Amino acid sequence: MPTLRPSDCRNRLLAAVTAEDFSRLAPHLERVPLAFRQVLIEADRPIPHAFFPEEGLVSLIADTGEGRVEVGLTGFEGLVGVPLLLGTDRTPHVALVQAEGTALRIEAAALGDALAASASLRSVLGRYVQSLIVQVGQTVYANTDHTIETRLARWILMTQDRLRRDDLPLTHDFMATMLGVRRPGVTTALHILEGARLIQARRGCITVLDRTRLAECAGDSYGPAEAEYERLLGRA
Repeated sequence: MPTLRPSDCRNRLLAAVTAEDFSRLAPHLERVPLAFRQVLIEADRPIPHAFFPEEGLVSLIADTGEGRVEVGLTGFEGLVGVPLLLGTDRTPHVALVQAEGTALRIEAAALGDALAASASLRSVLGRYVQSLIVQVGQTVYANTDHTIETRLARWILMTQDRLRRDDLPLTHDFMATMLGVRRPGVTTALHILEGARLIQARRGCITVLDRTRLAECAGDSYGPAEAEYERLLGRA
């Protein structure tokens, strides 16, 4: 397979690294499909690869005593396999594909070698880790202080940011996992947002009708993590 060039890459995080750092990674990057419900990282198992999504959506999921809860969301802006950046080879969280697409995959050892060789690469990827920490913190805040419909509005906006379209493949099961609630709670929240003409809900699909008012509904649960990403990586 020919070595990738920066112009071939559709991942925003890879686009933020220097040309020299990209050249370190490129020989080891392989474009692979992301299939719906594919597990990219298993809980408490060695992580063999990191993934730079180009299209699609990946959830970071925690298994709790009350079921699965989404704690993070990654798309074309980021990387799946953050523990590898922090010097560990496993995590208690599952990385699960929620919308199909493609990603550039790299073996854990090759990524580790590139990080060891380049302080600038460690800096860029470390800034992404900081933005993800803020996202997870915002999730905790939203789950503690906001209504289900406000939290759902936030997740819909985050999903739209990453899929870059208005029609979003969101099932009731996925939304229940996103919010850490049961399906009846999702149904009620959808009815509220749909009644306000913010979205249109169909089986397996949510269409965003009014993004501005949806962001108003999400309030301060949406925005800080997105602003932090732009502050850290937007100019790179």
